[in-house]
Amino acid sequence: MIDPQIKLKNKQLPETPGVYLMKDAHGKILYVGKAVSLKRRVMQYFTKPHGEHIEEMMLYVRAIDWIPTGTAIEALILEANLIKHYWPKYNILQKDNKSFLYLVFTNEDFPKPLLIRGTDLEEGKKYKKVFGPYTSGLSLRAALELVRKVFPWSTCTPGQKRPCFYVHLKQCPGVCIGTISKKEYAKIIRDLIKFFEGKKDFLLRQYRREMKTAAKQLKFEQAAELRRKIRFLEHIQDVAIMKREESITPPYEGGDGGGGSGLFGRIEGYDISNISGTSSVGSMVVFENGAPNKSEYRKFRIKLVKGSNDVASLQEVLFRRFRNVWRKPKVILIDGGLPQVHAAETILQSLNISIPLVGIAKGPERKRNDLFFSSNADESFRALCLEHHTLLEKVRDEAHRFAITYHRNLRRRTSLR
Repeated sequence: MIDPQIKLKNKQLPETPGVYLMKDAHGKILYVGKAVSLKRRVMQYFTKPHGEHIEEMMLYVRAIDWIPTGTAIEALILEANLIKHYWPKYNILQKDNKSFLYLVFTNEDFPKPLLIRGTDLEEGKKYKKVFGPYTSGLSLRAALELVRKVFPWSTCTPGQKRPCFYVHLKQCPGVCIGTISKKEYAKIIRDLIKFFEGKKDFLLRQYRREMKTAAKQLKFEQAAELRRKIRFLEHIQDVAIMKREESITPPYEGGDGGGGSGLFGRIEGYDISNISGTSSVGSMVVFENGAPNKSEYRKFRIKLVKGSNDVASLQEVLFRRFRNVWRKPKVILIDGGLPQVHAAETILQSLNISIPLVGIAKGPERKRNDLFFSSNADESFRALCLEHHTLLEKVRDEAHRFAITYHRNLRRRTSLR
């Protein structure tokens, strides 16, 4: 039950998404928060234990205001805009001296949305647009993943010979292979910026006008695409954007203190196999407590990537594996170097999953194995991998063997048809 000395707007809280504002006796905003359910979230302040700074804040709260939003993603956007406007004291304390996250649009021919910590924003650099601060990186990444389905943007470099992985998913409009003009791409980015400015209703009105015009001009494909965008904006299924945070587990937990093979818990190893781009397959092997667990192995027949492109094939495998996570490994091991590790990291980031990645590739003399790490791998993790590289090499070799076996069996079955 809410403290009787606290004044609540309309004396009630709705079960809808929105933003709530904690105020002191003088009406000063102490804290801004977002919620999937305003009623459920605000009541938690009076029924569940919190950190010291929240416990302190509640001593000064004398009023709770709230603003309903149509969706959770709109609550995420509004929260960031209000924090930027008011800079409430207890939002700042909540970061525990860590930097806030910002959504930045680069100022270039084909702008990219990037997530950057406040400490990494370059002074004097002209960004196309900066949004934030955001209190939750997980929610922001989930929101970006969701809206990319209707506002596809590029993270690749123009002038590539092959389309990037996101072209296959229809989440990149083809900047990499030159299938979209600067003018057409600029409109996508303008609309995406309007969305993060909280102008969903403006976009809906604009798309409805454009759809009617396209239909009158018999441009039915264009009209159908605009209708898809309208339906998306009208029926965003985004509750998971904030609820997702509750189910995310720490990416890497320390060892069991005994060193050796038990240190990493569950390791998943991945490899790609093909000959001249035919019968491409991927493998996933699992080691637990230093030993293979073959009941957890998985095979992947490459479906989206044509020809010999191991990097894109690896991205397809990881996307299919982690889009519906049944168990999370402590470590992901890739057979390959930095290109493979970076490509794998891109997929995990798009799915809002943070798991340390390590790649193993042969060194220059082909006599040693070099290790390559993802950007979220800390020094202690790197040291552990170097210390226990023999175990990681076993995982890599098993992934390679499993991929080769599946590839050979697939080619044999194909040749018999």
